[in-house]
Amino acid sequence: MNSNHRPFNLSRRNSLKFVAGAIGTGILAAGAGADLAAPEPAIAQNDLTPDAALKQLMDGNKRFVESKRQNPHQDFGRLTEVAQTQKPFAAILGCADSRFPSEIIFDQGLGDLFVCRVAGNVVTSEEMGSLEFGTLVLGAKVLVVVGHERCGAVDATIKGAQVPGQIGSLIDAIKPAVESSKNQPGDSLENAVKANVMLQASRLKASPVISKLIQENKLKVVGGYYDLDTGTVTIIPES
Repeated sequence: MNSNHRPFNLSRRNSLKFVAGAIGTGILAAGAGADLAAPEPAIAQNDLTPDAALKQLMDGNKRFVESKRQNPHQDFGRLTEVAQTQKPFAAILGCADSRFPSEIIFDQGLGDLFVCRVAGNVVTSEEMGSLEFGTLVLGAKVLVVVGHERCGAVDATIKGAQVPGQIGSLIDAIKPAVESSKNQPGDSLENAVKANVMLQASRLKASPVISKLIQENKLKVVGGYYDLDTGTVTIIPES
């Protein structure tokens, strides 16, 4: 038989040598090029469209309201998976109110949401920059501005409260929404909260970074209203 076509036949002893050599080679290769060869954690949801991302978020809220939470991505495995990188599918600008924990209300977990929270869910330069980063760099497909029932910051603005320190900067940011919602039928506080949500959403849309993502169909920016009594988030229609 031609030596160039000898059958691949290992004895038990040679087999052990072969396996040991392969393992050793693999370990060396991993150590030498781990940064280059290691696969990226399976956390990206880049195939989601903005509409699909919004649906995924709202489906989570529906589970929360119906007491059917799945508590996804909340175990130690997920913790290690996202330790080196993150690719959240949604970004949230919410109120700092202690009754609005986004991951619980939308039934999401580690690495799913890029969240900014500030009293009155107002857009400051820091919030704007953070959300530009969350959408442009991290790839969030939907950005939801969420206001909530009985918001203290909006209520204080309506009442013209005199406040110390930098609290007044929040009221100043909300005042245009309060003015625009005057004389509307219904609950004045709820109307002002919703008007404030849409005002802050419009400010985000004015960002050159965010507006470009919207134009390219890579991002959707919407407003939401959170009912403290039921846990329901409803999308506020654009006027």
